[in-house]
Amino acid sequence: MSEYVNVVEIFGENVFNDAVMQARLPKKVYKELKQTIEEGKELTLEIADVVAHEMKEWAIEKGATHYSHWFQPLTGVTAEKHDAFITAPKSDGKVLMSFSGKELIKGEPDASSFPSGGLRATFEARGYTAWDCTSPAFVRQDAAGATLCIPTAFCSYTGEALDQKTPLLRSMEAINKEALRLIRLFGNTTSKKVTPSVGAEQEYFLVDAKKFMERKDLVYAGRTLFGAMPPKGQELDDHYFGTIRQKIAGYMRDVNEELWRLGVSAKTQHNEAAPAQHELAPIYAPANIAVDHNQIVMQTLKRVARKHGLKCLLHEKPFAGVNGSGKHDNWSLVTDDGINLLEPGKTPHENIQFLLVLSCILKAVDEHADLLRESAADVGNDQRLGSNEAPPAIISIYLGDQLEDVVEQLVSTGTADHSLKGGRLMTGVRTLPDLAKDATDRNRTSPFAFTGNKFEFRMVGSSDSVASPNIVLNTIVAQAFREASEVLESAENFEIAVHDLIKKNCAEHQRIIFNGNGYSEAWVEEAKRRGLSNIRSMVDAIPALVSDKSVALFEKFKVFTRAELESRVEVKYEGYSKAINVEARAMVDIAGKQIIPAVIKYVKNLADTINSVNGVGGIDVSVEMELLTETSQLLKETQNAWKVLRERVEAASAMKPGEQQARYYYEQVTTAMEDLRSPVDQLEMIVDKSVWPMPSYGDLMFEV
Repeated sequence: MSEYVNVVEIFGENVFNDAVMQARLPKKVYKELKQTIEEGKELTLEIADVVAHEMKEWAIEKGATHYSHWFQPLTGVTAEKHDAFITAPKSDGKVLMSFSGKELIKGEPDASSFPSGGLRATFEARGYTAWDCTSPAFVRQDAAGATLCIPTAFCSYTGEALDQKTPLLRSMEAINKEALRLIRLFGNTTSKKVTPSVGAEQEYFLVDAKKFMERKDLVYAGRTLFGAMPPKGQELDDHYFGTIRQKIAGYMRDVNEELWRLGVSAKTQHNEAAPAQHELAPIYAPANIAVDHNQIVMQTLKRVARKHGLKCLLHEKPFAGVNGSGKHDNWSLVTDDGINLLEPGKTPHENIQFLLVLSCILKAVDEHADLLRESAADVGNDQRLGSNEAPPAIISIYLGDQLEDVVEQLVSTGTADHSLKGGRLMTGVRTLPDLAKDATDRNRTSPFAFTGNKFEFRMVGSSDSVASPNIVLNTIVAQAFREASEVLESAENFEIAVHDLIKKNCAEHQRIIFNGNGYSEAWVEEAKRRGLSNIRSMVDAIPALVSDKSVALFEKFKVFTRAELESRVEVKYEGYSKAINVEARAMVDIAGKQIIPAVIKYVKNLADTINSVNGVGGIDVSVEMELLTETSQLLKETQNAWKVLRERVEAASAMKPGEQQARYYYEQVTTAMEDLRSPVDQLEMIVDKSVWPMPSYGDLMFEV
């Protein structure tokens, strides 16, 4: 039996949360810090000093010897620099443990060592980390001991954002301001703050650590670059929600326990669709905290895996032909007094405020679909989006039968006088209760789906931060809210004006609503007819960031400056090129040093066998000859494709970084990669397993 875990007792024990602050800080200090957190009041250095002292003392009690400003640069992962609490030795050789308010509030990592997209020259090194006091500090315990981690923003010496956190916080301020402005028009005078609430569902694969190390493509690229499908994949749907194997259950238990201690509300865990694929979902939290928590989740999944002899794969498509991994971003807007602006109620056709909010979101997503698509663009997602397992690359909104019917009423007749009702689901078994049935089903093929009191953005890649999609969602909806408020504030008759605005938004943006099968070819054609964009690649998505419309939007709400947007474009193009370069070079290396030599050895064995049998005489060697011919032909195709890929990689590497290089990688190098993979995967189905130089898909997915 495993050791009993009291979740209530351990939850948040390694977090400097509100309960800890209230218990350890003087009342005046606690009050001022809470005002900073809740109202954005500036924190004085005197208050910061007291907070820093108590934070240090608390962390030391947890075993911490170091502290770190924990931030999220444009690398896609978190960054940290550890400083010990010790001071310079005194005359008697003793040291003190100290941590000042200045050290808490600000750090100075080398900004030139992180991607900046030209915002900083290589010789301009100074950058600042600034404490995000709305996201609580925590103590992380690992092989290095215990470290006090302080969530921070990261900006350049000249003030530009070099991270994911800064623009996210800016976008949260924008949506808060505009949402409050809107709900005031409906008579709400009590709510003081509107916060985007986010829950990020994390999908991942687990494979044996030893087998992982035998696959250089997994080591270098995080995904398999070669691999034939095993006899059994996910066809039987027997893995999804299936019984969790004991080894994996033990891993999940340790993950949960560590996350709970760090205040991450890990709630749901289950097997996903593909063999060796799983999911972990938390309870919702304010957007910036949810982004931090998701980074903690990804780090924890990887770190705990090593303890169990496993490797956690966060790549969006680690296995070709097998269900990939995403990260559903559940987004809603909640006031400080508990009102969810996306709660339709039992009669949504009568809920005018909800209908206006909904119509504004329809307008925002339709007008800025390219931005929303770009927010989910990363290299791994190019392998996933548009396949028959993930949302298509076309942005559409699923509302469900009930809300679609309300919208249709508004558009066609100008009024909505009823809402579809749920019913009873008759089980037909006397011992089972009849179930209350929702008025609306769900649609797993939609990239942006309404799911009761929130929207679920399903495009986000499993390895990516959820900061970018939430930055975009917050900003585009803030704009829609502002435009709505401007119309309604100047209206002579509010009731008529709000009704007309809802109808107008619904009518003009009804094209974005689609409740059908997003995987079907028919939808691709229908979307084209509607004028909806189908952006298939990261390279094609990136320009949306610097369109005149996007720049005007982000600058209006002070989320990004033009320079910050241009820098992100440069970083993204360069990141794409580097990632594909690594993958292509890995393919060249693996094919040249492992696969081609192995196949030559197999061919030699076949030829030797044929010669030996022919020496006996009178024995049919047609099977061996057929295998030899087929293998030799595929080997020739492999060699030719290998040469082409090597040449294209060299050509791409010589190009100047930027859009042209990235596009060459996308159009020429990735094509050559597929051309090399095809004969190799066919060879894997022929060549003796004892000769094949790496574990197969079956070995990786079923021997965990």
